[in-house]
Amino acid sequence: MPKDTHQMSEAEIRSRIITLGFGGDERLFIAFYRKLQQGLPEGTGIVLRGSVITNQRHEDGAPFDSQGKETSDLDVTLVGRKVMEAWKSDAYYIPGLHTKPLCDSDPEVASSLNPLRESLQQLVGRPVNFQATSSFVLYARDVLLSEPYFVVVPAGEEK
Repeated sequence: MPKDTHQMSEAEIRSRIITLGFGGDERLFIAFYRKLQQGLPEGTGIVLRGSVITNQRHEDGAPFDSQGKETSDLDVTLVGRKVMEAWKSDAYYIPGLHTKPLCDSDPEVASSLNPLRESLQQLVGRPVNFQATSSFVLYARDVLLSEPYFVVVPAGEEK
């Protein structure tokens, strides 16, 4: 499997995600995104980013789960205007476009989504973080910052 995500097919990236983040269990991956989809506003896109895609931690280049089994997190980016409304008004990096992460260290930034995030952590046995963004910011991060992502569920039409 090629190391550079930009040289991989969508099927290869999906396979890497299932192998790294879900212990090779495709049913667990499907249960994860279905539970996530059911707990979010209709039309919310679900995207995975980070080391589960690249197999390389951003901070130091270490491989996924290099600190032990199920130690790396799943970075879930939620795409859509409706889901961004769950975040506090002061919990944005770019107001109205890109939120701060909802994680164990900051569960109050989007407290209504935290029970869903915690239930997903129990399901997969590893940390899960949420961040919400616009399609534009997601695209810009990929193109300008070379931060690849994998679309699990495409965002619906925003009205």
